[in-house]
Amino acid sequence: MPNNYKNAKLDLTTTNATVLYTTPSATTSTVRSILVSEDSGNADTITVTITDVDAVVFSLFKVKAVAANTTVELLDNALIVQENEILTVTAATANRLHVVASLLEMN
Repeated sequence: MPNNYKNAKLDLTTTNATVLYTTPSATTSTVRSILVSEDSGNADTITVTITDVDAVVFSLFKVKAVAANTTVELLDNALIVQENEILTVTAATANRLHVVASLLEMN
């Protein structure tokens, strides 16, 4: 199967942890970008985690600040997400943040 470029998008309408992306079986993904946009005119924060296949949660960004009416690129380098691992995002406040991840799935 060929490599697939994809994006995963969320409008964070709650303060619950929300799955942004799960790497499919028999696949490794390279996340090239995670953009977070604040569109309400109020500063906010976001937390990003990755959960491995053993259900162990690792913090990637803990309460990362996003200024009012700005967009922040979270990644300086590519992030490898292995088979069945899960990227989760949590907004401090509902209805303020949008998240877009750009990635490459490799089979």
